[in-house]
Amino acid sequence: KSGARLALAASHELHRRNGRYALCTMCIGVGQGIAMILERV
Repeated sequence: KSGARLALAASHELHRRNGRYALCTMCIGVGQGIAMILERV
């Protein structure tokens, strides 16, 4: 749930600020993580 919520919040901020890119980073435990770049087209 938290990853989807983070991505949605980043998407809303991207639209609100009229930005081009957003970067989301998420911890998935035990020293692992994942990053996602959103691009507004």
